[in-house]
Amino acid sequence: MKNIISGIMVIVGAIAVAWFVWIWGFCRFYVGPSQMAVITSKIGKPLPPGQILAEKGQKGILRDVLGEGRHFLNPIFYQRDIRTVVIIVPGKIGIVTSKVGEDLPDGEFLAAEHQKGIWRKALGPGKYRMNPYGYTIDLVDAISIPIGYAGVITSQSGTQAPHGEFAAEGQKGVRQDVLQPGFYYVNPKEFKVDVLEIGVNQVSLLGRTGGEVIMKGQMASQNYVMEQLEKNVLDQQKQKRLDYLSKSVQSMQRRQAPGQNAAAQERADVQRVKQEYIQGDSMSTLGLSQFVEFPSRDGFHIRLDMTVEIELPPADIALIFSRYGDLPALVDKIIMPQITSVSRNKGSEYKAKDFIMGEGREKFQDDLTRTLAATLLEKRIVVHNALIRHVEVPEEILDPIQQASIAIEQNLTNMERQNTAKKLAELNTELSLIEQKREQVAQETEKIKAGIRADQEKQVAEIAADAIRRVAEIARDTAGIAADTVRKLGVADATAIKLVEGEKANGLQLKAKAFGDPVGFALLHFAEELNDDVSVNIIHSGPGTLWTDLKNARTSDLGGALMINPSSR
Repeated sequence: MKNIISGIMVIVGAIAVAWFVWIWGFCRFYVGPSQMAVITSKIGKPLPPGQILAEKGQKGILRDVLGEGRHFLNPIFYQRDIRTVVIIVPGKIGIVTSKVGEDLPDGEFLAAEHQKGIWRKALGPGKYRMNPYGYTIDLVDAISIPIGYAGVITSQSGTQAPHGEFAAEGQKGVRQDVLQPGFYYVNPKEFKVDVLEIGVNQVSLLGRTGGEVIMKGQMASQNYVMEQLEKNVLDQQKQKRLDYLSKSVQSMQRRQAPGQNAAAQERADVQRVKQEYIQGDSMSTLGLSQFVEFPSRDGFHIRLDMTVEIELPPADIALIFSRYGDLPALVDKIIMPQITSVSRNKGSEYKAKDFIMGEGREKFQDDLTRTLAATLLEKRIVVHNALIRHVEVPEEILDPIQQASIAIEQNLTNMERQNTAKKLAELNTELSLIEQKREQVAQETEKIKAGIRADQEKQVAEIAADAIRRVAEIARDTAGIAADTVRKLGVADATAIKLVEGEKANGLQLKAKAFGDPVGFALLHFAEELNDDVSVNIIHSGPGTLWTDLKNARTSDLGGALMINPSSR
C-alpha cells in the first residue's frame, strides 16, 4: 500500500512539473510597454460571410487585443502577433477608418463607432490599442488658429443648407460660428477650416509694377508644437492662394488675344507676382496685378498708386467667406474692382493739376475714402483710409505746373528769406533791449537789497534798545519788590515777637495774680525753671568765715550749708 501511494505521488509530481513547464515554458508570453497582442484563434465556429474580426468562440482574428503584461495562451489553439500601439502625440489627431460594423445609410460618409467607414469622432492625443485588421488610424495635424486670424468652418456632411444661408447643425455648408485663436481637435473629414485674417489689412495698387495685399504674418510662439501647427495651417492657406493665382493667370491668358503687348505685360506681371509669392518666407504679401488709370476732367491721362486700409470684422468673417471666398478672391473680385471703379469715377471729376497740387490731391483722397468706405460697407468690409502714394500725369501738363510751382515756391522762399532777415534784425533789437532790461533789473535789485539791509539793521538796533530798557525796568521792579519784602518781613517778625512776648507777660501776670504773692510766685517759677540735674546740698557753717572755708569743705562736711551744683543752670 505504501508503495502504491509513493508511486501515485511520483506520478502527480511528474504531471505537475510537466504542467508547469508547459504553461511557463510554452504558453507564457509577454507584451511590452506600448505594445499589444493580436490573437488569432485556430478553433471555434467559422465566421459568417462579411465578418472580419471574430468574437470569443469563433475561429479567426479576435476583435479584442491583449495589452501590456504577462499572458498565457495555448500555442496549439491560438496564434499571437505582437504589434506596436498607435501613439497620437500632442498636436495630432487620429482619423479612424473602420472595416467592421454596420453599413452606412445612403448619403452618409461619416460613421459612428459601431458603423463601417470613416469615424465622425477624431481621436485625441494618447495611446490606442485598436485591432489593425479592423481599424486604420491616420494621423493628421490638429487645427491651430494663430492670433490675428479666425477659422471659418465649412461642414462637409449632412443635407445641403439653403442657398444664401448659414449651415445649421446637421447641414452642409459654411457655418456662422467661427473659431477664435486657439487649438482645436477637428476632424478634417467632417469640417473644413479656412483661416482668414481679421483686423486691418492693406491693399496697395502700385501701377504697372502690380498690386499687393499686406496681410498679417505668422506670429512667434514659445510652444514648439503650437508653432509647427500654426505654420502648417498657414502653409496650407498659402498653397490654396497659390492655386487661386494659378487659376487667375490661366483665366487671364484665355481672355486676352495673343500678340497684345498689354496682355503680355500683364501676364508677365502676374507670373512675377506669383513667383515672388512662392519664394516668400511668410504669407504677409499677396500680389495681384491691378492698377488705376483714368482720364481727368480736362482730358489728361492719370495713373495712381494708392494704399487702401481695409478691415474684415470678426463678426462678419463667416458671411464674407461664404459670399466671396478667401482673401485673394475677395480682393480680386470685390475690393480691387471697387477701388479701380471708384477711383476712375471720382478721378474723372478732377482736373489734372488737382492731382499735383496739395489741396486738390487731399480733397480727392478724402472724397475717394468716403465713397469707397460707403460702397464696401454694404459688403461688410470696413475701409479706414485710402492713401494716394504716387500720381503720374503727362509731361506736357506736369512740366508747366512744376515750373509754375517752382517759381511760386522760389518766390515764397525769397519772401521767407526777407522775413527771416527782418525777424533776425528784430531779434537782435529785442536781444539788446533784453540786455538793457537785465542791467536795469540788476541795479534795481541791488537798491532793493541795500534798502532791505538798512531796514533790517534799524529793526535790530530798535529791538536791542528796547530789550535793554525792558531789562532795566525789570531790575528796578525786582529791587523794589526785594526791599518791600525785607521791610514786610521785619515788620512781621517784630509784630510776632511783640505779640508772643506780650502774651507771655500777660500770662505771668495772671499767674502771679492768681497765686496771690508775687515773691512766692517768683520763687515757684524759679524752682520750676531749675534743671532736673541740679542737686541741693546743705552746708553747716562752722567757726570762721563761710565763704572762706567752702573751698576746703568736702561734700560730707558741708553740714547744713546750702550749695548749688555749678553744673546746674
